[in-house]
Amino acid sequence: MFVRRAYVREANRPGRAERGRWPFTVPCVAELVDEGLRFEAPVTFFVGDNGSGKSTLVEAIAEGFKLDSYGGRLAALRGRPNPTKTPLGEVLTLETTAAGARMLGGPRTRKQGFFLRAETAFQMTENLGGVPGYWDENTAEMSHGEGFLAVFRSMFAKPGFYVMDEPEAALSFTSCLRLVGLMHELGKTGAQVVCATHSPILAATPGADIIEVGEHGFRRIKWDELELVDHWRRYLANPDSYLRHIID
Repeated sequence: MFVRRAYVREANRPGRAERGRWPFTVPCVAELVDEGLRFEAPVTFFVGDNGSGKSTLVEAIAEGFKLDSYGGRLAALRGRPNPTKTPLGEVLTLETTAAGARMLGGPRTRKQGFFLRAETAFQMTENLGGVPGYWDENTAEMSHGEGFLAVFRSMFAKPGFYVMDEPEAALSFTSCLRLVGLMHELGKTGAQVVCATHSPILAATPGADIIEVGEHGFRRIKWDELELVDHWRRYLANPDSYLRHIID
């Protein structure tokens, strides 16, 4: 693992007025500011509904490891201007392991990390195929799902720090299973993965640490206790029990 904890130093904690504004009003962000968050496994999932703050968390964690919140790799091409950080990213600190400190302080050629976010990944697959340091395939000619898998295979091939925001957006059921296999293998071979997801398939990755975010803040939870999993089970068993409330 490369990161053991995310926290906000006392000197960087937002004041009362700032705490009354987004994103510090989001319960999981407020809890992170007050309590910090420890990483306990090589693969960590943030699971929660839209607006729960899971994407805000992973963006800031990516920035804390010097990854662009827009999406991209750790050893970015020279000459690119520094991106503007998110409000949480501005104040967040990552406590790295010795391996994480060595990677961040080492030469560019040895830095392995990537942030994939659904909102910008489609544009990346259109524009970065064949660019040195990225993937060789012409992902602009692939379906979105095939392009995503090509990115995963190329950019997540070595031990590094990998952050993903809803990577299931373009993936079929079978492709999600392939990504589970990749994340499980990364966790076994020295990488660290932090992922925000709506997918019960991805969250079922063996050995993963699952953190459910919502109005309660955040809490560690078992896969079969997730509200997401419970809803999917009940919906698949009896869709009418849900649809009758929204369809006349």
